[in-house]
Amino acid sequence: MKMPEASFFEWQGQFNSETDCLNHIKKMRWPNGFMCPRCGCEHAYELTTRQLYECSQCHKQTSVTADTLFHGSRIPLTKWFWAIYFLGSDKGSISALRLSKLIDVNWRTARLVLSKLRTAMGHRDSLYRLSGVIEIDDALVGGKRKGKRGRGAAGKTPVLVAVESKGKKAGFIAMQAVNRVCHDNVEQFVAKHLTIQQEVHKDGLPALNIIDKTQQHEARVTPSELVDEWLPWVHIAIGNLKAFLLGTFHGVTGKFLQEYLNEFCYRFNRRQMEREIPNRLLNLAIIHAPVHSH
Repeated sequence: MKMPEASFFEWQGQFNSETDCLNHIKKMRWPNGFMCPRCGCEHAYELTTRQLYECSQCHKQTSVTADTLFHGSRIPLTKWFWAIYFLGSDKGSISALRLSKLIDVNWRTARLVLSKLRTAMGHRDSLYRLSGVIEIDDALVGGKRKGKRGRGAAGKTPVLVAVESKGKKAGFIAMQAVNRVCHDNVEQFVAKHLTIQQEVHKDGLPALNIIDKTQQHEARVTPSELVDEWLPWVHIAIGNLKAFLLGTFHGVTGKFLQEYLNEFCYRFNRRQMEREIPNRLLNLAIIHAPVHSH
């Protein structure tokens, strides 16, 4: 579904107050008017002082933000909406420190908002399954300690990467941080992100051989100078990911890495509709179940 594009000034004009934000959520959640989540009744009393609707049939009280990403949040909706705009509109992403200054909240609050949004991004993309010709490889990401390069490098987190190869362009992408590249983790990654019996290209790493159980895979032990011919898109994706992490976050620790992978993939998978991302992300926040902080 095509979503409207959003400029800074349009967003500012559209979501200028708490009432503007509440009315937008109401319109998106109940396009045909209120509907009780418990009994489906379409009639309610509006308790304006508490911003609640009480069903006239079963008397369940429902807030406009109940069962959305905003559920139970004490952060003003205007700040949420602006966080969504800043995160969605900048393809280089935004750090919690920068967001905290832009929407005037402390770092911890900004970090929480971004964490919830990135978790929702990951859930949204987990609905897709990659198909066709798929390239799979692993990468080592992050780490703040200096140490040896390559496999087993100190403080780095392994990431499994899969990309649809569409010839002269890449299709959809999936990435998952793992504690190590082993049969179990590879098998779970493939089951979660790939349609079965696809043509999969990979290098000669033995841990990836488990792919053979559900896919038509071909492995090649590839010298470094030929790797871009056999796995071109997966290596471009890994290079772009590392630039993304270094550019905005100056590296990242393993604890939060999956959230950044979620954002990178969400953005990559919508690169043809870049200007729609703020509205897509806002819509996702409205239809997504609450995400509990951790």
